[in-house]
Amino acid sequence: MRKLTNLSAEHSHVPESAFGIWFLRTETWAVHVLAHALADLERLITHRKHSYPTILDAGCGNGRSFALLKDKFAPARIVGVDINPDMIAEAQAKAGCQDVPVALHCSDLAHLPLDDGSVDLLLCHQTFHHLVAQRETLGEFHRVLRPGGLLLFAESTRTYIHSWIIRLLFRHPMDVQRDADEYIDMVRHAGFQIDASAVSFPYLWWSRPDLGLRERLFGIKPPQGHAKTLVNLVATRT
Repeated sequence: MRKLTNLSAEHSHVPESAFGIWFLRTETWAVHVLAHALADLERLITHRKHSYPTILDAGCGNGRSFALLKDKFAPARIVGVDINPDMIAEAQAKAGCQDVPVALHCSDLAHLPLDDGSVDLLLCHQTFHHLVAQRETLGEFHRVLRPGGLLLFAESTRTYIHSWIIRLLFRHPMDVQRDADEYIDMVRHAGFQIDASAVSFPYLWWSRPDLGLRERLFGIKPPQGHAKTLVNLVATRT
């Protein structure tokens, strides 16, 4: 069962490049980026519940996360929101394969078409670095999450987004990128609680300047004190 809602809304984001759209359809993205992040975020949840009835995938893209969210968090309903109508069209096929209802909305994340306190768990995976209206979007996340609801937030930091290979292949608003600590502070200031144990800083091969080749080919481990390229956190709506 699925429901598709189209909303016209003013938005402030930088659309993905053609290469980026292609990359979102690859197994590399699905396995090494999306699935890895969700496994890490799941690990960071304390006092987790058996089921989170309504889950929002904010920036759902082509819907690759729907099956993972269903298997990990046993929702009764999934809501997917993305600004790109082509991605929403692709997500319809993924939505139709699920045995839980999936509602899809084509909308700016800074103007979510959802009621206050209507979401139990919100996933925002590798979406914030495309947004200019970041604080407004976090305000919307806080509004739609019920008190005690969880925000699962996974992002690339300024160091990674400003790297030459990302500048070459992808498109982002470069002047609003943040480092890991700045993302953490911004989420806290939006009204979320983040425990120190609910944050991780993966240094995955694809986020390294050499794409992990030195370690894979020569066994050379990354140096201590390397720049943080990724931040994963679980925050609670207070």
